[in-house]
Amino acid sequence: MDRVDLPPTVGIVACLAVLLVLVWPFAQETATSVGLYYSTGAVTPYAAGLLALVAVIVFAAGRQGRSDPSLSAGAGLVFGLFIAVISVLWAFTARVDVLGGTSALLSSQRWVLATVSLAVPLAGLWYARALRLI
Repeated sequence: MDRVDLPPTVGIVACLAVLLVLVWPFAQETATSVGLYYSTGAVTPYAAGLLALVAVIVFAAGRQGRSDPSLSAGAGLVFGLFIAVISVLWAFTARVDVLGGTSALLSSQRWVLATVSLAVPLAGLWYARALRLI
């Protein structure tokens, strides 16, 4: 793997991790209670999930050479920043008490999401640095 191919691959994995953490509550709670949980914050983390889906395509297109790598690095960084801001903002404002029979592991899901989402802009930044844009 080339030195420039690793950062977008890490970005893809980070975006998929964000999506996995967003799906995690659905394995333990009903869809209704998870929908209520995701709607209690200042913003909905579904927006971060949608941006993560788009960022996967952006990182993959840059890695495969289907888009200009510098454009993909910049777009990946910007999408990553929005993903991180949305996730962190939601983590600080979400209410866990609406889940009812919440396990201790699920009550920390919002902080896991906030932490994992920080990897996306870091991967975008790494990609830009690997291309010597920054």
